[in-house]
Amino acid sequence: MILTTARGRPKARRSYLLLSTAAALWLPTAAQAQAVGLAGPYWAATLHGWVAAMLALMATVVGLVSSLNARERAANFLVGMMLSWVVLRATSAPGAAALRPLLMTLLVLCGVQYLLRQMNWKRDWIDHALLIQCLVVPASLLLTGGQVGLLGSLWHGVLSLELVAAMAWALWLRRERLQAGPDDGAARAEFKLMAVLLVPTMAALLAELLLAGVNESLWWTASPWLGLMLPLLMLALGLQVVNGVAQARLDAERRAIAIEQRMAERIAEVERAHGQLAEQKLEQVTERERKRIAADLHDDLGAKLLTIVHTSESDRISTLAREALEEMRLSVRGLTGKPVHLIDALGDWRAEVVSRLGQANILAEWKSPGEDIEHTFQARSYVQTTRILRESVSNIIKHSGATHATISSAVQDGDFILTIQDNGQGIPTELDGRLDRGHGMASMKSRAKQMHGQCLVESGPGWGTVIRLTIPL
Repeated sequence: MILTTARGRPKARRSYLLLSTAAALWLPTAAQAQAVGLAGPYWAATLHGWVAAMLALMATVVGLVSSLNARERAANFLVGMMLSWVVLRATSAPGAAALRPLLMTLLVLCGVQYLLRQMNWKRDWIDHALLIQCLVVPASLLLTGGQVGLLGSLWHGVLSLELVAAMAWALWLRRERLQAGPDDGAARAEFKLMAVLLVPTMAALLAELLLAGVNESLWWTASPWLGLMLPLLMLALGLQVVNGVAQARLDAERRAIAIEQRMAERIAEVERAHGQLAEQKLEQVTERERKRIAADLHDDLGAKLLTIVHTSESDRISTLAREALEEMRLSVRGLTGKPVHLIDALGDWRAEVVSRLGQANILAEWKSPGEDIEHTFQARSYVQTTRILRESVSNIIKHSGATHATISSAVQDGDFILTIQDNGQGIPTELDGRLDRGHGMASMKSRAKQMHGQCLVESGPGWGTVIRLTIPL
């Protein structure tokens, strides 16, 4: 800083200006600006007043935010920095001169701590050095007995450089973290924002120090405007804290919604698992009851029917008892629930159909699938298919007048297809074209529907009847 050696008012006036500027920490008041007759600094000082009011309000908001959020405890240093600047702005009266050096060091202490704590970078020696500085600076200025122009300018420069160094170090830490971590768009945008805020402020502080040592008149013109960068930086940092808390709340709400959705999915899974378990338990109970009923039918009713078959003197009664016994055995097989290999079912059906048609003097031609069959039939499907086949054979024997019948089976596209065709007289036309009205056709179609299949009937006078049963395996 340039000091004149001339005697009298010029030297005293310049020393007063330098001291007042250093004591106010880059904040010339409106009264000081008017004292030297500068309109530009006067308007700048007025703007400083408005900024001070906004900083006081922002400090209140940030203080409330930091008190309610444990993760924002470092923002208390930003509050201290703001309040120190606001109080410095208010202590322009000569009676408050003893308070200014302490406020200056408090501002720097809070600023350095906030910039470093924001990056989770803490060193004990820095904390101790800043606390010692809060004692040394005011004490050294008070020991001069009021003649603090040169010493005040020296401390002004030191404190300014400390803030610049803290800003540069914080920016460098952000850059290192960005390079070390994954490519995160949000972190990159935050780094760019901090660079936009800190670099102009550092440039303004350094420019102010440079102008103070080179050109006093230019310094008086530019210093009030350059001094706006620091409070504007504090305002931006305060807005960043508030925005961070708001963003954290939005993230927490989104996480809560995601957790609720996952909970709903888990509850639905539990309900499905509970339903499946209940169905399994019900099926187990039902299966046990079916086996009990099947055992009772086989042991009690079956034994009595078999006794009638062997002891009855009436051929009619013996035949009916034998048919009832076969039906009972079929029902018992369905109740046991054991799957039946399709190849075994085809063997049983062939033996029964050929025997029944042969007894009625009808030539039976059985066509089995050409390839090896490894499929199985559910017990209920086996029972229903057997009854459909028996009903079809009964219709051929009782109503068709046929002399030849062809029964063919095939497995195609996951379906079992059974075709029964005869060369009889067909279904009479007096049924109004409704082939499901007679000869048990409705029952056959109903049984096929229960197996999620279909039973199609084609017939016409003089060319016989074709029944095509399709059942999914």
